[in-house]
Amino acid sequence: MLKAAWHGSGGAVHTVTLLAMLSLLFSGAMFGFFFAWVCSTMWGLDAADPNVAVAAMQAMNASVRNWVFAPAFFGTPVLLMFTALAALRTGARRAATGFALAGLLYVLGAMVPTMTVNVPLNEALALVETPLGAAEAGDAWRAYSGPWQAWNAVRAAAAGCVLALAGWSLRGAGALPVRRAGG
Repeated sequence: MLKAAWHGSGGAVHTVTLLAMLSLLFSGAMFGFFFAWVCSTMWGLDAADPNVAVAAMQAMNASVRNWVFAPAFFGTPVLLMFTALAALRTGARRAATGFALAGLLYVLGAMVPTMTVNVPLNEALALVETPLGAAEAGDAWRAYSGPWQAWNAVRAAAAGCVLALAGWSLRGAGALPVRRAGG
């Protein structure tokens, strides 16, 4: 059935393919978001004057609550679950399981740490008034940056696994043709 749908018949499978590709896109967006903080943004802020780092992070935290970020952050697990249900309806059980696991992993590995650790750290940092004395600014930044980065690494790793699961599941949903040896 999936192979026939890939070649032009079966609206349900086309729906799964569209949802699967959107799931992959949203998962990739969130992995990229968390990964960029891991490998550049926080390192750059750590290298800056602590007063500058605090003020810059306050500005970034205030700006991240926007109409571009919200659908990706909150919509990714919803989209993954809808994709899982749609895949299940077409009989693509492995794909459905993969998308469902990806949605659960995203909630547990990205959303829960965000809401329980990173956001509270951001809210505490928002209360810091700059400029501070050099020692006080350095202490404030180190107290924030270390735990924030550790938990962001957890979010990035989880989001990377979500992206991999979504890619694997996309193939299992019939959206990507599978080539077998000798055929």
